[in-house]
Amino acid sequence: MGEQVSDGGRKTAKAARTAAAAGPASAKKAAPARKTPAKKATAEKATAEKAAEKKATAEKATAKKSAGKKAAAEKAAAEKAAADKAAPARKPAAKKASARSAKKAAPAKSSAALKKAPAPRKQVVAPKKATASVPAAPAKTVAAHPQGESRTALVRRARRINRELAEVYPYAHPELDFENPFQLVVATVLSAQTTDLRVNQTTPALFAKYPAPEDLAAADPEEVEEILRPTGFFRAKTKSVIGLSKALVEQFGGEVPGRLEDLVKLPGVGRKTAFVVLGNAFGRPGITVDTHFQRLVRRWKWTDETDPDKIEAAVGALFPKSDWTDLSHHVIWHGRRICHARKPACGACPIAPLCPAYGEGETDPEKAKKLLKYEKAGQPGQRLKPPQAYLDAGGRPAPPLGAG
Repeated sequence: MGEQVSDGGRKTAKAARTAAAAGPASAKKAAPARKTPAKKATAEKATAEKAAEKKATAEKATAKKSAGKKAAAEKAAAEKAAADKAAPARKPAAKKASARSAKKAAPAKSSAALKKAPAPRKQVVAPKKATASVPAAPAKTVAAHPQGESRTALVRRARRINRELAEVYPYAHPELDFENPFQLVVATVLSAQTTDLRVNQTTPALFAKYPAPEDLAAADPEEVEEILRPTGFFRAKTKSVIGLSKALVEQFGGEVPGRLEDLVKLPGVGRKTAFVVLGNAFGRPGITVDTHFQRLVRRWKWTDETDPDKIEAAVGALFPKSDWTDLSHHVIWHGRRICHARKPACGACPIAPLCPAYGEGETDPEKAKKLLKYEKAGQPGQRLKPPQAYLDAGGRPAPPLGAG
């Protein structure tokens, strides 16, 4: 019995030891493992370091990306600046599109006008301002060209030309001899298709025999024709002067009217003749558009008109009305003395730097000087009885008819 107990006790003790040994393992397996404080701190530290490293890596990547963008922008700006410097600026695409649209929308007439536009003239070197009596050597300045000239620039250039001519011809005056409005209107009618000099040499005999409108109105046409023969077209001119004399007697009491609308009613009197009379006999402004005036204003590109009435209107719009009469004298005098029809004396012209037609004539100062006429060449003028101011300036009176 005791032996069995002993064995049983031993078995019981062994089982207890086995159970005791298995107990902690089972408990460990059955319950979740718990970290010790030291291990927990180590894990948290590792996690924090990993997060800090991840954050630093992200910031570094962001900074690198920003730096890349900045470098790319700087590189693009530098390339654009270099391109702008190397080539002329180009219009934006929108502007180009607008330009193409406008070009398509423009009428065919504009294209034709552009095709027909003459090639630009070769620029000629013009001399500095010079007087006709003492030509200056050519200077390295280019003559003004009115292509694309604005209205304001045209007005300024035209008025400057007139001021320059006023300095060259301060004694400019009507170059027909007359003592009263009647003599002036008759002399102006006779000046068509001839020179003022020839008229001045002819009218002394005419006015000596027919001093008043009443006398000429009752004259024998054949006698008048014989006197007027040197002026050319003497039959037509005889008819005109006798007709206007009769009109003065019958319509205006033998007096020359001082109004444009009355003057142009007289036989042989047009706007040109009327303005000569109004400006020089009555002191009323007017523009005299004779052949010299027409030629010069077109050379100077003041107008492209060819009709005298349209030329008068176009040029008159460039100047104050008070300047019209003297302007006519300045232009006509310049056309007779320097700016001739066939051989303009460009090398002796005082307004060469302002003239678009510079170079059409002789540009050498010495050769141009030989082309000058009347007082600019030391020759007699056109009037037998010129004003004293003209004589004081060195002008010489013309010789009478047949003086040799």
